[in-house]
Amino acid sequence: MPVLTSATADAYTRLSEAFPGFTVTELTPGERAPRGGAWVAAASLAAGGPELDAFLAWDDAQVLRDYGTRARPDVVASFGLHRYAWPACLLFTVPWFLHRRVPRLPAADVSFDRTAGRMAVRTASFACLPGDPAAALPGARVVRDEEALRAEVRAAVAEHLEPVLGGFGPRMRRRGRALWGMATDEVVEGLWYVAHLLGEEERAMRELELLLPGATRPYVGSAAFREPTGPDGGPLPTRDRVSCCMFYTVRPEDTCATCPRTCEADRAARAAVTVTAAAA
Repeated sequence: MPVLTSATADAYTRLSEAFPGFTVTELTPGERAPRGGAWVAAASLAAGGPELDAFLAWDDAQVLRDYGTRARPDVVASFGLHRYAWPACLLFTVPWFLHRRVPRLPAADVSFDRTAGRMAVRTASFACLPGDPAAALPGARVVRDEEALRAEVRAAVAEHLEPVLGGFGPRMRRRGRALWGMATDEVVEGLWYVAHLLGEEERAMRELELLLPGATRPYVGSAAFREPTGPDGGPLPTRDRVSCCMFYTVRPEDTCATCPRTCEADRAARAAVTVTAAAA
C-alpha cells in the first residue's frame, strides 16, 4: 500500500474532480500562506476591517452587474458570508464523509481566492477512527467511535466559523442564533450538493441527519431532509433552510429551492424543469 503523507489530500482531490469549480491546496509546514491579488485570509474576514470591506465590494458589484439593482448592505454581507462559508464547510465535511477524517483548521490557517474558487489550508491536526492508517501521521488524534467523530466535525466547523461569523455578523444585522442557523445550512447543503456529484446523495442525507439531528449547539435546527412527491410521482429529496439567504430582496419572484418561502408546488415544478433539461 502507498505511504500516506496527508490525511486529507485524497478527499480534496476527489472533491475537485467532482466539483472542478473548487480546489484545495495543502500548505507544507514552512510554506507561506498565499497573499495578494484575490487571496484573503479567513482571519482577515473575521477581523471585520478593510479586507472584509474589499471582499464585500465584490458581492455588491456582482449584484448590480447581474440584476441591475443594488442590494441592501446587510443582504450583500449575507451573500458574502454564504460564498465563503459554503466552500469552507467542505474542508471539514468532505474528508469526514469520504475517509472518516476531520481536520482542525482555525481561521488563521485558511486563505480563500474567490475568483479562482480555491482555498489554501494548513492542517496541524486531525481526528480519525481506530484502525485508520492515517492514525500514524503527525497530528493524528484517534477518537473512540463514529459519534465521537461526528462531535469532532461539529467542533472543528464551529472553531473555524465562530470568528468569521463575528466579523460578518454586524454587517448582516444578525446575531447568534440567526448566524448559527446559516452555518447549519452551509454544512448541510454543501455536502449534500457534493455528494450528489459523487453519486452518494442518499448516504450523505443519512450521514447529515446523524451529524445534525437538532439540539447540537451552537448549531440551530437539524439537517431536516424530507421527501415529498416529485413531478414523476417519485420522492423529491428536499429540506427547508433554517436561515434565509435574503435573495428574495433582490428578485422577489425567484426564491431558492430550499427556501421556507418556496411552496411544494414550486419545488415540484422546478424539479420538472431540471428533469426535462437533463433529458434534452
